[in-house]
Amino acid sequence: MRGPACALLWLLLQAGPAAAQPLAPYQVQGDAIAAPLAGLAGDAARGRAIVASRQQGLCLLCHGAPIPEERFQGDLAPHLAGAGARFSTGQLRLRLVEPQRLAPGTLMPAYYRTEGLQQVGAAWRGKPLLDAQQIEDVVAYLSGLKEPAP
Repeated sequence: MRGPACALLWLLLQAGPAAAQPLAPYQVQGDAIAAPLAGLAGDAARGRAIVASRQQGLCLLCHGAPIPEERFQGDLAPHLAGAGARFSTGQLRLRLVEPQRLAPGTLMPAYYRTEGLQQVGAAWRGKPLLDAQQIEDVVAYLSGLKEPAP
């Protein structure tokens, strides 16, 4: 089942970037990026909308999440319920920004990297999948998910 899901993710990511802004610098410390990108505060409601979006975050393609109104959630990757209990905000941030640093070969896209990537569609070259504010919004949402999946 991984083949069709990967192909679908690849096709969806070919459409074009959500934002084309310069990347804010960040510092990886161990297994986390402790400081919010660009010093921004995240909004959990906006983060939930990004996670649920089939056009923007595409998270539900691979992950399940406590978003009951969204049908056909993925099961290829860990369920997002309880993410805020399993990881610190800095650990969540690194998992979104540069997941390959923690799990080389992962299918999880690097949502905030633009360099050192492979098979990047022309519309995406040099542009992040999510901008700094969107990353912080998703981190705010995920960090609030304390209850494990039912």
